[in-house]
Amino acid sequence: MSEYSELEACTPVDLDTGVFNEAATLPFGLSLGHITSAMADFLAFLGFINSQLYTKQMQRLESMLMPANFSSIVGEFMTAQIPKYAQSLVKNRYHNGHPDLIPSGVFPNDAVRHTSVGIEIKASRYSKGWQGHNPEDAWLMVFVFDSNRPVDLEPKPFRFLRVLGAQLTKDDWLFSGRSEGSRRTITASVTDSGYQKMIANWIYQASSLRQIE
Repeated sequence: MSEYSELEACTPVDLDTGVFNEAATLPFGLSLGHITSAMADFLAFLGFINSQLYTKQMQRLESMLMPANFSSIVGEFMTAQIPKYAQSLVKNRYHNGHPDLIPSGVFPNDAVRHTSVGIEIKASRYSKGWQGHNPEDAWLMVFVFDSNRPVDLEPKPFRFLRVLGAQLTKDDWLFSGRSEGSRRTITASVTDSGYQKMIANWIYQASSLRQIE
């Protein structure tokens, strides 16, 4: 039996404010305070949405959506919210432009199709092996979280587990094509070299986890 009821699972787990890495190197004027505020905003947003869904006897957002869709919501929220606090950064206004965040005022209309200058944001339930569409030179920041999926039977609240970030190069990605006839999306995955760079520059780790190795 789950230690959480469905109602209790509507409220995300608070951040462990004492486990942000003061020694982490952050680019483009970004600070730990900016990241903390954006993460706290997401917890407030999800708690509000899920509480309202509960009053209508509807599933929580993370239990309703396909896992990849919910991960996208987490990442898109962080992309939209970080510039609210880090005014040196803006959301890339180019549709599907890379990376997600770019320095404010550097590119015309704050829009660029592709550049290595900026921060790519990802959110994932997985602790490594994160995927993108192409091998890229970019500063990558990943928000690792734990939450229910639609297939889960026991309720549990959303929680952030880790935030990792580092400058990666194309050599830190492994391109994965697809076989003839496959409909799988072509992706590239962060290799161990990229993972080690990000672990070495960890930003947040919940106290419930073991220490970063």
